[in-house]
Amino acid sequence: MSLACNEVARETDVPDLVPVRMLNEFAYCPRLAYLEWVQGEWAHNLETLEGRFGHRRVDKPSRGEVPTPGASGDDRGDGEPPVGDSHLAEPIHTRSLMLSAPEEGIIAKMDLVDVSSSEAIPVDYKRGRVPEVDGGAWEPERVQLCAQGLILRANGYSCEGGILYFIESRRRVSVVFDDALVERTRELLRAIRRMGASGRLPPPLDDSPKCPRCSLVGICLPDETTLLREAEGRPAAGNQGRPVRRLLPARQDALPLYVREQGAWLGKSGEELTVKLKGDLVTSVRLIDTSQVSLFGNVQASAQALREITARGIPVCHFSYGGWFHGMTVGMSHKNVELRIRQYAAAADPSAALALARTFVVGKIKNCRTLLRRHLQTDPERLLPSLAEHAQKAASAGDMPSLLGLEGMAAKLYFSGLATLFKSGEPFRFENRNRRPPRDPVNALLSFVYALLAKELTIAVSSCGFDPMLGFYHRPRYGRPSLALDLAEEFRPLIGDSVVLMLINNGEVSPRDFLRRAGGIALSEPGRKAVIAGFERRMDSLVTHPVFNYRISYRRILEVQARLLGRAVLGEIDRYPSFCTR
Repeated sequence: MSLACNEVARETDVPDLVPVRMLNEFAYCPRLAYLEWVQGEWAHNLETLEGRFGHRRVDKPSRGEVPTPGASGDDRGDGEPPVGDSHLAEPIHTRSLMLSAPEEGIIAKMDLVDVSSSEAIPVDYKRGRVPEVDGGAWEPERVQLCAQGLILRANGYSCEGGILYFIESRRRVSVVFDDALVERTRELLRAIRRMGASGRLPPPLDDSPKCPRCSLVGICLPDETTLLREAEGRPAAGNQGRPVRRLLPARQDALPLYVREQGAWLGKSGEELTVKLKGDLVTSVRLIDTSQVSLFGNVQASAQALREITARGIPVCHFSYGGWFHGMTVGMSHKNVELRIRQYAAAADPSAALALARTFVVGKIKNCRTLLRRHLQTDPERLLPSLAEHAQKAASAGDMPSLLGLEGMAAKLYFSGLATLFKSGEPFRFENRNRRPPRDPVNALLSFVYALLAKELTIAVSSCGFDPMLGFYHRPRYGRPSLALDLAEEFRPLIGDSVVLMLINNGEVSPRDFLRRAGGIALSEPGRKAVIAGFERRMDSLVTHPVFNYRISYRRILEVQARLLGRAVLGEIDRYPSFCTR
């Protein structure tokens, strides 16, 4: 069953004017154009950053007014003196010029326009070298430049051609706006508007060499989507039998920043975040090396730091002193309204919500069974066959209460087996799962690690455009990131329980790392530090994806699974493939 909820009426708001840059992207890859233009996705890579650096001069608007068509010397812009008393004798270089052509349906911010009395010539800057192709430029680049020419013509300028300036080669390539190029540009413009109005994400390119260089490849997931569509029997371009390319880095370069010291102050100094305690510098990290910031308890942050953090898309996660994840500060919400519309529709559809919930629960039970299978020496209670049976029943549960009951019974079996795996004896005796507050050290560890996992998945689903508060299995509750908890189910044994098992059995935490308060147990400051270190090691460890067979970190796995959930909700794939390790 498709989770797109097609019975829900949907209208795509297509902007009146198409940005000219989107024509370039559409000619290069329609899927890329849809992701950027309709869903508002964006990510940098080395090439996009190099391009931004190369455009730094032409991104600064020129001072003065731009001469109108047929301007006299007295109308000259850019602060230049008039030449003679008639038309312009020399071209005026106008940088970062924004113009639109409503009759053509396009808008552009042009890098540079040479305006003279006779014509206007657009100059478009490109980061690389002149390609060795006929005409010295690829079609997407020529179309983008021609669209700028059409805008200039619509504004009364004469424009018969333009120039592509390749920064690395330091060479100009002239492009003539002949009838064939103009017609091709208008044809692509009609096609991109049809694509935007359709509300359907175009299929990925088939094993294309363009994909590895695309900055959105980790969002697009071309090979992964193709493989899953083929598995469902959908028409695809023939990737059958080919291995899935790992097109995204195995690990993220940026790392989380945790600030736990009570009374600490998070500030900004240049391109760095600084952490101070009583006026003394504790540490500093570069903003470019920071993926997220977690603040525990009484930690203050300056307005300057928060403004810069949110402007860069870095989430700030707020925890109570005891480690309860209760909020997140982000910049403007993700632009992918399309995904949130489908999410709300799927959550309101009992059959669609149940289909996803079954997948989450089955994945959790299978992974619980896998953890026990790896560590149990013997299985006198026949826990493994029982968990396999519960997974089969959960896959066919007819309603949500039945699914909840099956998950509860499976969890009771699983925790009875997990209790036998701790090697430290009485100090870490574990009988059952309890919380709010946890009443023994193992439950205190589990609660804290689960909070860290919920934080990671809240970030992951938010970065995809989901509303993290609306889940399919966990029903909405004030202040609870229900969707993040949905996805957390299959990762609780693989990440949360594995971290706790490792910390106890390796002696990284001891009874002195816990505080007893009115019958409850809480982690001390050294204990939280040890848990965070163990959790981050686990998140950074490489694991083979069971469906795609490439090795990436667990933090990357969470991102990929959140993206795949989005593909399922949008109806591009029929079902969400839960992460079930072997």
